[in-house]
Amino acid sequence: MMNDEKPVTSDNKKLSPEEIKRVKGLGCLQDKRYDDIFNIRVITGNGHITTDEHRAIADAADKFGNGQITMTTRLSMEIQGVPYDNIEKTIAFLGEHGLMTGGTGAKVRPVVSCKGTTCQYGLIDTFALSRKIHERFYVGYHDVVLPHKFKIAVGGCPNNCVKPNLNDMGIIGQRIPKPDAEKCRGCKKCQIEKSCPVHVPKLVDGKLYIDPEECIHCGRCKGKCPFGAVPEYQNGYKIYIGGRWGKRISHGQALTRIFTEEEEVMAVIEKAILLFKDEGIAGERFADTVKRLGFEYVSEKLIG
Repeated sequence: MMNDEKPVTSDNKKLSPEEIKRVKGLGCLQDKRYDDIFNIRVITGNGHITTDEHRAIADAADKFGNGQITMTTRLSMEIQGVPYDNIEKTIAFLGEHGLMTGGTGAKVRPVVSCKGTTCQYGLIDTFALSRKIHERFYVGYHDVVLPHKFKIAVGGCPNNCVKPNLNDMGIIGQRIPKPDAEKCRGCKKCQIEKSCPVHVPKLVDGKLYIDPEECIHCGRCKGKCPFGAVPEYQNGYKIYIGGRWGKRISHGQALTRIFTEEEEVMAVIEKAILLFKDEGIAGERFADTVKRLGFEYVSEKLIG
C-alpha cells in the first residue's frame, strides 16, 4: 500500500463487458488490477468547487472507497478503490450533495479552465465563462452522442496554461492594442516596447509600430506609455478549433475573427458541436473532421 491507502476488498466478481461499459458511462472506470473495483469520476465543472463539495467527496472516498482521491487532467476528481457493490451508493451519496459523476464517452467532456478570473494575467472571467459552457454543453448536451469525445478549454490569456489550442475547441482571452502614432514621442526607452514579453513593438521612423500579425494580444502594455500612445484596447476572445493531445497531436487553428461578445463564443461552440455531430464520422476526433472537410469550410460554417 502507498500513501496510507486502505485495503481494497475485492470479491473477484466477474462482470460482463456490457455491465462494465454501462457503469463506465456513469463515470466509473474499472481498476485494471481487479475485476470488481472501480474509480468513480466526480465532475467539478471547471476544477472550481466549494469546501463543502470537497468534504462530500472526501466522505464518499472514506465511506465507499479506499480513502484516496486523484485529480484527472480535465480537473475532475476520482474516488479510488470503490467495490462494484458500492457504486450506486456512492453515486447516490454524491447526488445528495449536488455532485454528479460522468466525464466519459463520445460526448462533450467536462470543461477545463485556468484561473484567469483571479490571475494577474487573466483577461476574461474564465470561471464564469467555463461554468456557462459546462451548464449549456456538458449538462445540456449530456444525451447528445458524438462521433468521439469533444474537449473544450478556456484560457484567460495567451500564456495558454491549460493549452486551449490542444483541445477540440479552445477559447483564449484577448486584449488587442490600438496604437495612436500621433501621441508617440519616439522615446529612446519605449515603455511599450519594454513591457512586451515577446518583443513585438518597435520604433519605426521614430514612431511606435505594433505588428498586428505578431502581437499576441496579452495586454501587458496597457497603461505603460506615459504619453498615451496606446490609449485604447479591444477586449475579446480568440477561438481555436481542431486541437488534440495524445497519441497523435494536432495544433488547433485559430478562427480569423476575434469575438467581442460572450454569446458569440457560445454560438460558435454550439455550431462546432452540431457540425461534428452531423458531419463527423464515427471514431474520428474533431481534428480529423476539420482536416477532412477543410479548415476554410468548417470556419465558414462556424462564423460565415
